[in-house]
Amino acid sequence: MADRPEPLQSFDHSGLTPGSTAIFLDFDGTLADIVEHPDAVSVPLPTREVLARLERSTQGALAIVTGRPIQEIDRFLAPLSLPVAGVHGLERRGAGGQMSAKSVDAATFTTLGDKLGAFTAAHPGTMVETKSGSLALHYRQRPDLGLACAAAVHEAVDGLQGLHILHGKMVIEVKSGQATKADAVAAFMDEAPFKGRVPLFAGDDVTDEDAFREVARASGISIKIGAGDTAAVYRSEDTDAFRMWLSRLADSFETHSLSA
Repeated sequence: MADRPEPLQSFDHSGLTPGSTAIFLDFDGTLADIVEHPDAVSVPLPTREVLARLERSTQGALAIVTGRPIQEIDRFLAPLSLPVAGVHGLERRGAGGQMSAKSVDAATFTTLGDKLGAFTAAHPGTMVETKSGSLALHYRQRPDLGLACAAAVHEAVDGLQGLHILHGKMVIEVKSGQATKADAVAAFMDEAPFKGRVPLFAGDDVTDEDAFREVARASGISIKIGAGDTAAVYRSEDTDAFRMWLSRLADSFETHSLSA
């Protein structure tokens, strides 16, 4: 972990060009504010406009890398449709629209859902979010139950094969297989229009740390939003500050495009 990431405001993005940069962005806590219920999030209209500007100036080298399913990202960013890696890399849509997804054992997740559903029924303020190939136990309304939630998840997973537990901000997720956000970034970087560019990844949670390390291996730029130990090189104070920085990056890219 980096002991002291540099403040993001100290980063001079004038050295970045739209034709040589590949941008990868987490969703919750990065583009959208963290809220109590996962369905209640929204992306401010100015931020969606910034994403559209970056998508144009980079000629499509902009992707969302998130724990959410692809279809949810499409709904929150409509009418914008971007390359997306969803469910922590379990599913991915490339720049050309091609889809890929890891196989999932539905019966295993039915069993897991039954176990965690019994826990949430007995603990008001917690909830299970069902995704394709993943279940997430949220306890943002009951932070006092963090340890109990962790114990419940580990107990529910015990004896079930092919599952991976991820601890995030007030959420514990169980997903199929070992796919990560780092795998998703690496896959994008092997495809046009990302290939051969400098990767830039921004995220706010512990689930983004493997992507920070992947970007470091590619001599790229990593940005942590908010507090916490991190492997990222830069840190943004909060989501609002990052969205403002992203808007300035879009301005810089458009200016560069006009002068090129």
